Amino acid sequence: MRFPKRLMPVLAVALLAAAPSAALAQRAGYTKEEFVRRRAALADRTREGMIVLFGDSMPQPGSHFRQDNDFFYLCGVEDLNAILVLNARTKEAHLFLPRMLTREEMQDGSSILRDPRTRENLGLANIYDQAYFDEFVARNAASFAVTWLRLGPADTSEYDRAEMASLAGRKDRLHYNAAPLINDYRALRFRERHPAFDIRDVTPHLDALRQIKSAEEIAILRRDGWLSAEAVKLAMAASRPGVFEYELEAVALQTILMGGARGPAAAPIVGSGPNSCLPRYDKNMRRMGDGDLVLMDFGADLDHLGMAVTRTWPVNGKFTKDQREIYEIVLAVEKACLEAYRPGGTQEDVTRAVDRAMKKKNLNSRGLVGDMGHFVGLSVHDVGPKGQAFREGMVFAVEPALYIGEKNLGVRIEDTVLITRNGCEVLTKSVPKEIDEIEKLMAAAFLRKAASETNLSKTRGIL
Repeated sequence: MRFPKRLMPVLAVALLAAAPSAALAQRAGYTKEEFVRRRAALADRTREGMIVLFGDSMPQPGSHFRQDNDFFYLCGVEDLNAILVLNARTKEAHLFLPRMLTREEMQDGSSILRDPRTRENLGLANIYDQAYFDEFVARNAASFAVTWLRLGPADTSEYDRAEMASLAGRKDRLHYNAAPLINDYRALRFRERHPAFDIRDVTPHLDALRQIKSAEEIAILRRDGWLSAEAVKLAMAASRPGVFEYELEAVALQTILMGGARGPAAAPIVGSGPNSCLPRYDKNMRRMGDGDLVLMDFGADLDHLGMAVTRTWPVNGKFTKDQREIYEIVLAVEKACLEAYRPGGTQEDVTRAVDRAMKKKNLNSRGLVGDMGHFVGLSVHDVGPKGQAFREGMVFAVEPALYIGEKNLGVRIEDTVLITRNGCEVLTKSVPKEIDEIEKLMAAAFLRKAASETNLSKTRGIL
C-alpha cells in the first residue's frame, strides 16, 4: 500500500513511535481445549440428539475467506464447505470435509482432510469425506432422532442476525432478488432427506454461549482493542486540510495489517464535514477542509474477533466553539455510560447515570440519553438480545452520538469495554478522546510534518 508523499513523514514517525511490542505483534490463536470446552458447553445445553453446523462455502469476491462465526466458534476450522456434527450425549465431534480435486489442491493447497494430525489437533472423534454425511446421519438415526440446526440467519464480521435478516428483506424488495436464506434452504434439504427427524433451532444456545468471553478470547480482544485504537490514533495524526477521507482509512488499514489483523471487522467509516452526520457513511471519498470535523469508526478483525472504536476530531487540529460544545456533551454521556457498565447493571442504570452526569455538569443533553450499546465479539455487532443485565465476561461497544445536520457537525465517541468483576475495562483506551489530548496530539503531528518538510527542503538544496 502506497501513501501520498505529504503523509509519509508523519506516518513514518508515528509508526515508529507506536510500533507494538513483540508480544503484541504475535498472533494469540486458540487452543484445542478451548474448542472442546465450547462444544461440551453446547452439548450440555441441548442435552440430546445431534447438532449440525455448516461452514461457509465461498469467500466474498475480493476478500480473504472468513469462516462462518458459529462454525469457527465450535471448531476453528477455516476450510471451505465443512460440516460439523456434535453428539450432545457423548460430546463427540465429527468433521466432514469435501475431498479436493487434484487441480484444486494444485491451486489452493490441500485441505486439512489430508493432514493426519487434524483429528488430534482439533479434539475430534473422526474426520470423514463429506460424501459420507447423509449416510452417517441415516446410520445413526436411532441416536440422532433430535437434530439441532441453525434455523436463524448467520451473523457476519459486521452484522448480527437481526441485521442480516433486515438486509435480506431489503434485498427482497425487488422480487428478482428474492431467494431463500441459506439456513432455510439447508433445513429444507435436511428435512427432505431425513423426514423422521425432530428438527430444533440451536441458535439461542449458541447466542447464550457466545455472550460470555473466555480467557483466550479476552486476551485477543485486549490486543485487538489496542491495535484498533492505535490505528485511529495514527489516522488522527495524519489529518490536515486537503487530505482525502480515504487517506486516513489507508493509514488505519496499514496499521492493523502490520499488527497481524486479517483486515477491518466492518467497512471503515471516515466522514468529514457533512458526512460526519451520516452514521453509516462509508464512501470515504471527500477531500477534508479547514474547519471540518472528521468522524472515524474503525476496528480490526483479529483472530476472528472484531473491535469497534470511534473518535471525532477537527481536521485542522483545533475545535471551534460549536464543535467543542457538542463534543463535551457526547463525551460526558459516554463517560457516564461507562460508570454504569458493571455486573448487574441494566439499561435503567445507564439512563440514570447519564441523567445524573448531565445535571451535575449543568449540560443540556440535546436529547441524548444513555444506551447499553451492542455486543462485540466474533461480529462487531455480536449476537445476544439487548435488555439483559450486564455479566462479567460480556463485551460491549458504547457509542453516544449527536448529529447537527444544519451545521455539518456530527460527533460520535465509541469505546469497546469488557465487563469485569467490579466494573468495566476499556479495551480501546489508548486513543485520545479528551479535547486537550486530541489537540495536543495533532499539534505535535503538525510540528513533525513541518520539521520534516523543512529538512527535506534543505536536503534538496544541498543536492
